[in-house]
Order: sequence, then structure tokens, then C-alpha cells
Amino acid sequence: MPRVKVYPIQAADYRPNALHGDGVAWVEKNCYVDVWIEAIHANGQDPLAMLPFVFRVDFEGDQWTFFKPPHEDITSLYGMEVEELNCWRSLILHAGHHLGRGNLVFTEADAFFLPDTQSTDYRNTHTKSTIVINDLDVDARHLGYFHNAGYYELSGEDFARTFQLDSPSDPAFMPFYAEFVRLDRVRRLPANELVAISLGLLRKHLGRLPAVNPIARFAEQFASDVRWLQQQPIATYHGYAFALIRQLGAAFELGAQYLRWLSVNGEQDLDAVEQHCLGISNGAKALILKTARSVNSKKEADFGPLLGDMAAHWDAATRILRTRYAS
Repeated sequence: MPRVKVYPIQAADYRPNALHGDGVAWVEKNCYVDVWIEAIHANGQDPLAMLPFVFRVDFEGDQWTFFKPPHEDITSLYGMEVEELNCWRSLILHAGHHLGRGNLVFTEADAFFLPDTQSTDYRNTHTKSTIVINDLDVDARHLGYFHNAGYYELSGEDFARTFQLDSPSDPAFMPFYAEFVRLDRVRRLPANELVAISLGLLRKHLGRLPAVNPIARFAEQFASDVRWLQQQPIATYHGYAFALIRQLGAAFELGAQYLRWLSVNGEQDLDAVEQHCLGISNGAKALILKTARSVNSKKEADFGPLLGDMAAHWDAATRILRTRYAS
């Protein structure tokens, strides 16, 4: 199979989008939204326009929403079309086929074999994550891929294990979920049209906000969650912090960045609501550190004032946004 590549980029000089840049509180948000940010950015388009969906995040009892950009939003803004990849044969064959047609391939992967996770999961922990395949050279066993906050390359054994090569066929193996993204109908809209479509999406998503303040509901069970975490291995805390606190904080930091983008593009009087979103994001950052100290020391702490402030920011932010934009 000849080498196939969609975007003419390489890891050595790739510059991530500013949403993953210096000064960002939550550099890594979650594996799916992160790779969409970079896939859109690498195509010369602005991922900020797709962010209205973040305001809908809700507390589900055992997690905050694992927020993902709706595919219909991506199509309406950028012309990219997303389809499930039916892996009826090996992923490597499907990936080669679709990259050859100019399509990106999004797939789940085992972070154990992703060298960009050197300081965390690489060769340490088997963890499912999402990557975007952009560059595939089967003969050289080389892969260029988006993951988390950047663009990376892997080869050798990591390549073989990522694609289940050099090992006996296992009839019990279930392929990871995968999608392909068609770029042949990409639309490059002028800024005013992109903003207009994005504002329409904002109105749509504001119509589906949680009916009851989700941070207030989170606060009601948080103290009992911390007492439970104090009895668990530290790995359980890290999983909890990602699934709950990070998703809340990262969503509202993205919300603040989206509102700043609207302001730059002519929308007026959004400074206050931007600050309320940052209040939630910064509060979550403080919460994750305070919780870690309480879990490690097994000492009780009063989280009420901090969560109360965050809940008040949510009330204020959503009230302003509903008044301004809800249809």
C-alpha cells in the first residue's frame, strides 16, 4: 500500500490551535473535542465557531457531560461530513482506503501505544482514547495522527500494536469505534457568515440548557463523593477528577473563549457573561486542587462556598445568554 496523507503537515513543526496554547487553563479538554479542534484548525478553518454546544453541559450524577461537537453543527459551519466507519475488515485497510480518498479517519485507540502520552499512559496504562489518522505509510510502519492537543507521529512496535499487526488473529477481538470525515464538500465561509451560522447554533443549544442549575445539583452530593474518594485508590480520584471536574471547567473555559470570539466579530456587551464563564472554569481549577488535598490527607474540607460561587456564575451566565439569544 503506498503512503497516503491528507493534510501536508508534520509533527516537528506543527503549531496547535490557540485553544490548546499557552495560557489556557485546561489544555486538554477531552479526547474527542480536542482532535476536532485540531482537525478543523489544520484545514485552515476556525474551530471557535463550533463551540455553542458547550453551554449545554449537565451534571448526570456520575459524570458531567462528555461534551462533543454535534456532527450536524460541524457540517453546517465547515461542510465536513461525518460517517461511521464500518470496520468489516482490518482498520489499517479501511484507513488506507479513506485517506486515499482525502478523508480523515477518527478512531479509538489504546493510549498505551501512543508516544505523545509519554508522561502518563504510554507503556504504562491501557486507556481508550480518540485519534485522527492523517498520514499512513504501511511499508515504513509510520503513522501521523492528531491526539489531544497536537499532532504526533509513531512507528515500529507502536504502529504494529495500534493496528493489531504481527499477532495471531483473535476471533474475540472487537474493533474500536471509528468514523471517517469527508472533506470534498468543505465550505470556507467569510467571517460574517460563519458568525451568523454560529449564532443560530447558539440559540438552538440555549434552548436545551439544563432546567435546574447543574452546579447546584453537583454541590449537593460533592461532600459525600469526596468522603467516598478518600477510601479509594488514588487512581479513582484521577478518574473522578477527569469525568466530573475537568469536564465542567474545560467546557466553560471554551464557552468564555467562544464569547470572546463573538465580541471580536462584532457582538456587543458580552464581557460580563465571559467573566462568569471564566469564574466557573477558574472555580473548577481550584476545586480540583482542593479535592486532591482532601483526598490525599483524608481530612474534611468545606467545598460549599466555592461551589456556591460557581453555581451563582452559572445562573448569571445563562440568564444573560437566554435574555440575549434564546429564541
